[in-house]
Amino acid sequence: MPRPEGTLTRGTTAPNRLRRVDRWITGVYGPLLRRHDRPLVVDLGYGASPVTTAELFTRLRTVHPRVDVVGIEIDPARVAAARPHRREGLDFRLGGFELPVGRPPALIRAFNVLRQYEEAEAWAAWDRLCARLAPDGVLVEGTCGEIGRRAVWVALQRQGAVRRPGRAVAVPRTITFAAHVASLPRPSTLAERLPKTLIHRNVPGERVHDLLSSFDRAWATAAPRSVFGPRQRWIGAVELLARDHPVHTRAPLGGRARWRLGEVTLPWSAVGPDHGAARA
Repeated sequence: MPRPEGTLTRGTTAPNRLRRVDRWITGVYGPLLRRHDRPLVVDLGYGASPVTTAELFTRLRTVHPRVDVVGIEIDPARVAAARPHRREGLDFRLGGFELPVGRPPALIRAFNVLRQYEEAEAWAAWDRLCARLAPDGVLVEGTCGEIGRRAVWVALQRQGAVRRPGRAVAVPRTITFAAHVASLPRPSTLAERLPKTLIHRNVPGERVHDLLSSFDRAWATAAPRSVFGPRQRWIGAVELLARDHPVHTRAPLGGRARWRLGEVTLPWSAVGPDHGAARA
């Protein structure tokens, strides 16, 4: 068997660490999964414990009773430890970016996988994974803190059906910032959870820096709403941010119902570097 593609991660995980992104996936991409008779979802790099893959499976089964979930890990010991947790619709396999699955996934979740890569390598990983998606599939890639209270993720799709050598395949669509707002000092602390393609670009002159600076100002302005609770302050800050930035304000990506959860989603164009700089 060829060696799995990728680099071993630390493998740290914990129950409910990925609850925020799972909740977002079911809310936003439940309709996508329901378009498939038996959709395949891949959880890439689940870590030393299969707990978050099993949680993803349970949550997705509430929106599609025939969804199949496959957890993929590059470490044989982690795969061996996970196999006793297999059941109908839930499997664990040895692999990496090559995705050893029998059919194109409708969705790939890759969390806390690309942190140790360089920016160019992260872009290449996005391309590699999106090339394996079903035509209407989505890659959700991001990072979160040790207990999941702060997270940022990007949703990407595949560019067309033709895959030419050297052509960019991954098309970032949205970026989502999510937090346990009661413990959030200011929105810009989420910068430490930016995807690898952005984290070194949080400097003056870059779109992501402008966005987070504006979000901090909106957070400060919305401080009086704290008397009604931290959620109301977050909602107020998002509403102010939306005056100058293209915040999604309608379901399923936006609106007060999602903002109450400590989320805000914007199009990738609001934060992404120029195309040429991104792929340099």
